[in-house]
Amino acid sequence: MATLRERDRDKLRKSQFAYVDRKGEEHLPINDDAHIRNAMARWNQTEFQSATAKERARQKIVGAARRHGIEVSRDSQVAKPSRSRRKS
Repeated sequence: MATLRERDRDKLRKSQFAYVDRKGEEHLPINDDAHIRNAMARWNQTEFQSATAKERARQKIVGAARRHGIEVSRDSQVAKPSRSRRKS
């Protein structure tokens, strides 16, 4: 995996992360192919503040993968919409 030095990470816009928590901390950079692949692999290992935040992050990762021509396997956890615990 490509290393993202702190100086370079600080230069990224918030939109270049799949998830920004309520404190403003950025998680799962999606700025290039290597980081998108890493975000796909680590998405289900990341703690999110809500199911909505998790689903938004998933959508951002999948969208970034499509824009970069990265195939998202149907079997991949990130390919499947997050399930809400709330009943309809």
